[in-house]
Amino acid sequence: MMVLPSYVKGESSFKGMPDKKGSIIVNSDMVEINDSKGMVLFSGNVKARSEDFTIQCDRMILYYRKRAVKGKISSNGVVVERIVARGGVRIKRKIGGEARADCAEYFSRENKIVLTGNPVVKHGEDFIEGFKITFFLKNNRSIIEGSPESKVKAVFSSPQGTNLKLR
Repeated sequence: MMVLPSYVKGESSFKGMPDKKGSIIVNSDMVEINDSKGMVLFSGNVKARSEDFTIQCDRMILYYRKRAVKGKISSNGVVVERIVARGGVRIKRKIGGEARADCAEYFSRENKIVLTGNPVVKHGEDFIEGFKITFFLKNNRSIIEGSPESKVKAVFSSPQGTNLKLR
């Protein structure tokens, strides 16, 4: 098990994705930190967890930039700009709901997650799938896109409407 050092902790990340202390705990078979490229690669049985989320995948890359304070590089770290999870991606929230895809990308500046490669979101018996699913976390808004080959498919079993919420 590895707890990311302070310079990899993100100020802007999944809503609730680092926990209150700002940490993301990542377990993997291997980790490679390349400070010159501003990236941390986790590979093999990757499981990242925080207070609200658990993400499982084959490989995860955190891209970061060094934090500057008054024009100087801060001694307390960097800001996570983007996280890319690939291979059998599963995102679960403790309050319910699960998303699956081949790839999930988190963009901190826009505070959004983009799922591609057979993405599907499930909550209980309800589910929705499409070609691409984008979650705008700040606005509690989602866009599910189809493709020319396949339309968006949604199943809502609840008579009161959807329970689909990954946010």
